[in-house]
Amino acid sequence: MFTGIVECIGTVSALEKHDDTAEGGGGTSLTISDAETILEDAKLGDSISVNGTCLTITSFTKSTFKVGISPETLRRTNLGSLEPVPGAAPSTASPDPSPEISRKSRVDLERAVSATTRMGGHFVQGHVDTTASIESVKPDGNALTFRLRPLDLSVMKYIVQKGYVTLDGASLTVTKVDDAQGWWEVMLVAYTQQKIVMGSKQAGDDVNVEVDMLGKYVDKSVQAYFDGLGSQEEHSAKGQDGGRTPGMLEKMVERIVDQHLKR
Repeated sequence: MFTGIVECIGTVSALEKHDDTAEGGGGTSLTISDAETILEDAKLGDSISVNGTCLTITSFTKSTFKVGISPETLRRTNLGSLEPVPGAAPSTASPDPSPEISRKSRVDLERAVSATTRMGGHFVQGHVDTTASIESVKPDGNALTFRLRPLDLSVMKYIVQKGYVTLDGASLTVTKVDDAQGWWEVMLVAYTQQKIVMGSKQAGDDVNVEVDMLGKYVDKSVQAYFDGLGSQEEHSAKGQDGGRTPGMLEKMVERIVDQHLKR
């Protein structure tokens, strides 16, 4: 579990499609440098959010760490399109400063929450739902407004104005939504622009998206209620007792529906 408050920005040192080392496990691995901030209390097996994706540390030094990436994660996220910094050595404390670091070489990093972590953002699982393409970036004073369109439009039902959304691991507030057109907007103030990778991204770039998990649970509970209501009505029509006891959420939804119908 994470908060969506990015602790530092790391640099991609290596992206190996087939890593036969013990740490790579014969699959795809990713090595990140410039990560001293989050490695001061690290242990093997710890969870780290990399661009909003929960990954497991398989090896680490004072400033670098390696994680394995599953095929499902590669399909769901933008991690497979990251670009290692040319000449950057995973074993050094930082990459060679001479190569220009592209937008696709930097990643947001956050450690998993602890008992003393302040919940400055919102509950983030690190389970990316889809990616979204940045359609536009427009200045608004010293802030930037990003308009995003998700690859999977089904996530739009979980995007609400003034609600939370996690983009590349950063907890951000939705400022505008257009369900009909299939996009939403977020605004980055000057400070945030400097602290997360999205601040340097441009139109055409993509970001990892995790919608608010509370919205998913509410959606599933409400859907289960209406599915059960239909089943109960079917049993009643046949003169049968479904033996179903509505839960608290179902009673609440039923009360709201009843009040609406009485208007």
